[in-house]
Amino acid sequence: MRTSFCKTLVGGAAALLACHSAWALLPIEHWTQDSGAQVWLVNSPTIPMVDVQLNFDAGSRRDPADQAGLASAAAMMASKGVKAQGSAPALDENAVGEAWADLGASFGAGASSDALTFSLRSLTDGSLLGRAADLAARQMAQPSYDDAVWQRERERWNAAIKEGNTRPAVVAGRAFNQAVFGSHPYGQRATEETLARISPAVMQQYLARSVDACRAKVTLVGALDKAQADALVKRLLAQVPATPKAQCAAPAEVPAVQPLAKADDIQIAFDSAQAQVLLGQPGIRRADPDFLAVLVGNHILGGGGFASRLMEEVREKRGLVYGVYSLFNPGLDAGAFQIGLQTRPDQAAEALKVTREVLSDFIAKGPTAEELRDAKDNLIGGFALRVDSNAKLLGNVTNIAWNGLPLDYLDHWTDRVEALSADDVRKAMAHMVQPDKQVTVVLGAKP
Repeated sequence: MRTSFCKTLVGGAAALLACHSAWALLPIEHWTQDSGAQVWLVNSPTIPMVDVQLNFDAGSRRDPADQAGLASAAAMMASKGVKAQGSAPALDENAVGEAWADLGASFGAGASSDALTFSLRSLTDGSLLGRAADLAARQMAQPSYDDAVWQRERERWNAAIKEGNTRPAVVAGRAFNQAVFGSHPYGQRATEETLARISPAVMQQYLARSVDACRAKVTLVGALDKAQADALVKRLLAQVPATPKAQCAAPAEVPAVQPLAKADDIQIAFDSAQAQVLLGQPGIRRADPDFLAVLVGNHILGGGGFASRLMEEVREKRGLVYGVYSLFNPGLDAGAFQIGLQTRPDQAAEALKVTREVLSDFIAKGPTAEELRDAKDNLIGGFALRVDSNAKLLGNVTNIAWNGLPLDYLDHWTDRVEALSADDVRKAMAHMVQPDKQVTVVLGAKP
């Protein structure tokens, strides 16, 4: 298996990974700056380009309940203009876009459940990279948060919310998340009412309390050595608040996602051509030691496409669905484990019954030897595709940084997957999934 894995690595960044042992050519360097900012670097000199990601623990799970959508709104508005600064004039959204086009670089901001993220991609030419870093620094620290622009964007967002209310998959997904997470922030969603409570002033307050150099986690992949990367990070963070490292307090703890105490069946009437069926519960944290075992187990159960057990039993043998899947979405806390399918409204009950039987059997007995071997071959054989570009490698390094994984995590990924036994997978899946304590949402089924 190792030989075939080595042969799959060709060209580009992956040329440096000619086989598993060659990971020593791309070590992850890690250090902490005087500001407290933590930095992870992979020096990948093949292409004169660098990808940078800056993460702050300021995702939507920290939104006040009555201002759900705040983190996403503040991130979206970061690209809509910057304030004047010294001799540098203010830039509206069009001018910002033109400036990045002139640099041949790109900058983005986004908010996930856990993180506020800023991303930069630029050539490493000294002049271009310096100018790109300065513009990115302005967007992170001095977004204009123009009220007229926000009013326009909020109306677009409201329109998207209304349109989502007409989509069966969206309605079912909202009900599922609310039932799985209850009052936990992972279950919050933006509404017209919560967006109405968000203003440029509120966004500015959010930015001030969320973005501080002392709490930054910065990952870089590209043609920079440690000294160059360190200087770039300092330049990127030069304009954000910088609490002295000794006084840097971690953000307040967010209450943990709670396991479900009992099953919850939700039936939603909806006039649609297909019934939507979702079932699941809170899953695991990304840092959970069972992650790889669950990754393999989920691949076998419903994450492996046509090779999965759910597809075989529910679609191929019985023809009840076109597609059925399972997934888990781990974060800093336990994201949802979910099984989903669409079927004819008149056969939703039968499809759900078979799906539950397949799940219960898999949790009780685990995978067969053949299923385990096929899953390992697929995941290990596809490992090269997870790291075959600087952008993908950056995602993996960010995962290591954000979740406190060891620096050699990628070095041993394939070995750890290979070492898993069927019993390891069974125990991990049984620890995560309790079939008798799940949320089930059925939308649009015929009684």
